[in-house]
Amino acid sequence: MIIMPIMATRICIFIILFCTVPALGQEKYLLSDKTDAWELAYSPKPGTPEAQLASAAKALANNKYNEAIRLSTIWINRNKRHPLLGQAHMYRGNALFEQGNYYESLFDFEFVARTFSGTDVEVAAIARELEIGTMFARGLKKKVWGMRIADATDEAAECLMRVQGRLPRSPMAQEACMELADLYFRQNDMKNASKTYNIFLDNYSKKATPKLVSKARSRLIDSRLATYRGPLYSNQGLVEADLMLEQLQQVNPRLAKSINASARMTRFDELFAKKMLNTAKWYLKTEKPVSAEYTLRQMVKKYPQTSATVEALEDIIPHLLTQLPAIITTEVTPFYIMQQEAILEKTIVVEVVTERID
Repeated sequence: MIIMPIMATRICIFIILFCTVPALGQEKYLLSDKTDAWELAYSPKPGTPEAQLASAAKALANNKYNEAIRLSTIWINRNKRHPLLGQAHMYRGNALFEQGNYYESLFDFEFVARTFSGTDVEVAAIARELEIGTMFARGLKKKVWGMRIADATDEAAECLMRVQGRLPRSPMAQEACMELADLYFRQNDMKNASKTYNIFLDNYSKKATPKLVSKARSRLIDSRLATYRGPLYSNQGLVEADLMLEQLQQVNPRLAKSINASARMTRFDELFAKKMLNTAKWYLKTEKPVSAEYTLRQMVKKYPQTSATVEALEDIIPHLLTQLPAIITTEVTPFYIMQQEAILEKTIVVEVVTERID
């Protein structure tokens, strides 16, 4: 009964002492109350691995990047299992980064992120990977023979995905997710763009700025629409984009207005109408005039203010009526007369039907 409190006390004392000791290999400075200047309070002993690594840190701080790379490389080769190994790789990686050798620096940052999970150096390494991934995603090339000529978008995507996997739902993961979605969008990879923008909205819509949320919703609709390949193919992407836009108008009218939802709806109507017009033409080609007329009648009712409807009323309907059974012609003619007068401001059907009766 007495041992447990004593052990707990010893553990607490150990933690307090450990936390007050400066980090290995780092000099510690304190602001003097007397001189109002920073004074050296702790320095590693000369000749120790910590002091040797501190030399690499000083070279990096003084912009002597080749020296920092040389010293940190020597240190890494001699101290494979030292607690400061992650810091040494960070020094070398940062020196390479400052020289513009971004791709080469990734090997050090990736080693740190993979090996020192849950530490401060891991977070620092992931931040660098995000920075490099963003630059590559926005068009920066890799060096080949000293020239930036090699595409690095594959490396960009890999970096941005790793950031999200290692620090999920963090601000860095949010940034990486948007950058990755934008990369897919620029590459016209609309399937992955749609998927990634959707992930962004699921994970960060409550945390991200309204501007980013608006952008993600707009791009998500655009990417879904872009999967629609035309009236000869499946209209699944078009249906999904239209449904999402209708839901957005109901849930967030202000956001819908900011992305010009009304203009998009007009465009969707044109695409749906063209799809139906193409279907009707196929029915005519396969000698199914009744099915063609039914399809066109539904199109005219649902999408009256479209170019497809104008084409149908002017060029297709008048000739189609001559191919229909008389009972159907008599039934649908008044409808088309009314639509021609309202949309075309002229009547064509009457002339055709009259010729047929004569």
